[in-house]
Amino acid sequence: MRKRISAAAGLAALALTATACAGGGTSTPKTAPAAGSGSGSDAKSGGGTELAVPTGPVTITFEEAMTIGTLKPSMDKLVADFQAKYPNITVKLQGDPDYATMYTKEKAEVQAGNAPTLGQAYESWASYFQSAGKLTPISELAGTDTPPQLATFYKGIQDDTKLPDGKTWMWPFNKSVLILFYNADLLAKDGQSVPKTWDDYAGVMKAVSKDGVTGSTIDPGSATAAAFGTQWFEILAKGNGATLYDKDGAPHLNDPNVVKALQYLKDLKDAGALATGKNYPGETALGAQKGMFDISSAAGYGFENKTVGGKFKLGITALPAGQAGAVNELTGTNIVVFSSATAEQKAAAWAFLKFITSPEEQAQWASTSGYLPVTSQAMTQPAMRDFVAKNPYETAAVSELDTAFALPGFNWIFKCQGYEATAIQEALENGKQPADALSTAQSACAAAKAQG
Repeated sequence: MRKRISAAAGLAALALTATACAGGGTSTPKTAPAAGSGSGSDAKSGGGTELAVPTGPVTITFEEAMTIGTLKPSMDKLVADFQAKYPNITVKLQGDPDYATMYTKEKAEVQAGNAPTLGQAYESWASYFQSAGKLTPISELAGTDTPPQLATFYKGIQDDTKLPDGKTWMWPFNKSVLILFYNADLLAKDGQSVPKTWDDYAGVMKAVSKDGVTGSTIDPGSATAAAFGTQWFEILAKGNGATLYDKDGAPHLNDPNVVKALQYLKDLKDAGALATGKNYPGETALGAQKGMFDISSAAGYGFENKTVGGKFKLGITALPAGQAGAVNELTGTNIVVFSSATAEQKAAAWAFLKFITSPEEQAQWASTSGYLPVTSQAMTQPAMRDFVAKNPYETAAVSELDTAFALPGFNWIFKCQGYEATAIQEALENGKQPADALSTAQSACAAAKAQG
């Protein structure tokens, strides 16, 4: 079975593992770090001093999961480019095969007192570490909670760097949105047009589901690891105007417009236009010419294209719009800096974060990894212009980064997404009424929030 990085990682069981964090050099940053323990209680929100690049040797470690396909050479190049510019800083990658493994290792390393300097993290992971006082706020690195680089990022990306306390704790990394892949030849043969709204999509799905072809196949995931099918459900609900979660994380999974989204999926399933499966089943069905559409991450284009293998023209477009307009959800992780890092390591980490989100490096990263650039300035770089010329889908995907949402960054949210995935399965596979399935999910999520 081919490995791929999932849209949402499960809450893996805690296991002790991994390599100790490498120590820093003996040098001292040119400027002292801002005051504060890193827990956020006294971290500066502005008016501090930005950490300067260390002048002496220092080693930082980075827990990451960019280890498969084109991701590894893309990650290696980012690091090589950085070390060419800052030869006194050594970046040691601690690669993991998937997000669940990475989260387990990060938690174990933090508990064992040997946290890496940097680590990839979903919003809810960052919340978990921050609530335990294990993260360094960006204000301690940049001297302000709103460094100038932040303003260059797409609006949705900017919002995603913050936790519910309103402070910036994360820095963007491998970000994407969902897009619509489809069999352009078969769609034309069936006399159908690319759907612009979700109502159109339902009509086309039903019209093309014949002669051994099903409109689409989705994987909601499981109680411990939601997948793209669950994110599509969330997008449908938001497109209906629903509020899935309040800013304090309070769930509204039994809201009428959320129920309407699940009923939409059930109606498609009952009509034979939607199927469920596991391990990227929509991609598999599309490539086998047994499915018309697949809703997946823009970062999965290389996998989709390889699966199609030139058998037909692979169409790619932005997701249809709902009653509330165009809605999309951010996928991928951010980067956090752990508070146990030395002053020299924090200074080096900040230099690394700024470097990898520069326009030049973002253009290189996006054009080789498949993820989207976090700054619009990357789009004017030669590497990105060449990539877009060959891959016009990128324009549609990038256009949604200003409005794409992320769920509130609380440590119970992944549990709640698991309850959403279970509700989808109950409705689509076991015949449970959407309202009843989501009522169960609402109760379970509310209990998870109460437990914190």
